[in-house]
This record gives sequence, structure tokens and C-alpha cells, in this order.
Amino acid sequence: MKRFALWAPLAIFALLFAVVASGLFRPAEKVVRSAMVGKPIPDFALPAMVPGKPGLTSASLRQGQPRLLNVFASWCIPCIAEAPQLMRLKAMGIPIDAIAIRDTAPAIAGFLRRNGDPYARIGSDRASQVQLALGSSGVPETFVVDGRGIVVKQIIGDIRPENIAEIAQAVKDAR
Repeated sequence: MKRFALWAPLAIFALLFAVVASGLFRPAEKVVRSAMVGKPIPDFALPAMVPGKPGLTSASLRQGQPRLLNVFASWCIPCIAEAPQLMRLKAMGIPIDAIAIRDTAPAIAGFLRRNGDPYARIGSDRASQVQLALGSSGVPETFVVDGRGIVVKQIIGDIRPENIAEIAQAVKDAR
């Protein structure tokens, strides 16, 4: 019994070390996935962000046609990098709506002038309330929404050239 008491602290330390070491070597999930995939878009109504473009409502995402919903900001560097891919998707006939996060109308107008404008509608989400309701963890982030307003896919981060075919297929499958 005396021997066990002598080795107990070392055994506890070894067990604690093994638990910590296994946590260090196991790859961690660094991406926050939306719980909205497979669920309807939450109800919202966002005012127009720029003149000449309508705002965005959840009802406009339930009009029978699948589309992309892009969460972006003018101050977002990866959003600039993904702009050519969004223009490519638009050229393929894929409708794209947007939610501008914590931004101003002049900044968004400048962003669209410099990088192209793939959006049918842009809603202003100054307080990020709709972004959070969607389960979006940052910008850019894009959702494939079917014609009934159900989120069918989430693309975290900027859309890259190698993602175009997969996204186009997801929109086609959402019909």
C-alpha cells in the first residue's frame, strides 16, 4: 500500500500528460460549420446597400430558383480575391445575392466598381445580426440556397477557381 501511495502522483501525472499530448497531436477542426445547412433561411429584411440595387429579404430567397447567398465586406481582402470567381458564376447564369457586413454604401459602391458586380440584390447588415442567424463565422462565406429557401451547402472562405465546378453542381442539384 505504501508503494502505491509513492507511485500514485507519477501515475496521475503520466495520465494527465497523455491526455494533453493526444490533444496536441490530433488535428483540430478550425472551421465553424453552420447549423443552418438543411434548414430554412431565417426570416429577415435588410435594406438596400447601394442605390439602384434592391435590398434583400428571406422571401426573395424563396421564389423557386436556387441561388448563391454571399456574405462579404468591402474591407475584406479574401472578398477581393473571390470577386473574379463570383463574376464567373454569374456568367454561368447562377443568380447571386449578397449581405454586406458592417459596411457603408460608398465603400461597397467602390468595391463593386473596382472588382465587378455579380449581385442581383445587396442587403446591408450593419450589426451582423443576419450573418449570425445564418451561422456564418466570417467573411467571405457563401451559401447555396434552393428555391424554397433551404440552405443546401455552405462554402467557408473565398471561392477559388477549383471550387467553381462543385458550386455550379450544387446549384444545379438544388433545382
